[in-house]
Amino acid sequence: MSDWTNYKNKVRMNNPEIGKDLDEVEEISAIVGAMIEQRHNLELSQRDLADLCGIPHSSVARIESGKSTPNLSTLLKIFKQLGLSFTVQPIMKAASPSKS
Repeated sequence: MSDWTNYKNKVRMNNPEIGKDLDEVEEISAIVGAMIEQRHNLELSQRDLADLCGIPHSSVARIESGKSTPNLSTLLKIFKQLGLSFTVQPIMKAASPSKS
């Protein structure tokens, strides 16, 4: 197990709210990471992508640098131009102990 995973598990046990924040940051990072990777695969600059989406170049730069979290509408515009899509699925939760 990695040091990062051990750290996150320790944080979750000591402070569940901060653990939730860590999870959210990782989820956003995965989405933005996929966006950056696909932009590079398509050999598009940030400015090219912004022009295709009809949004300011600064918006793409801020999203990619983690300085802002895009709203869903902006993400959908970007993902469409990159040929990406979102998948929505239920979160599997641990079964709670049955009460007898």
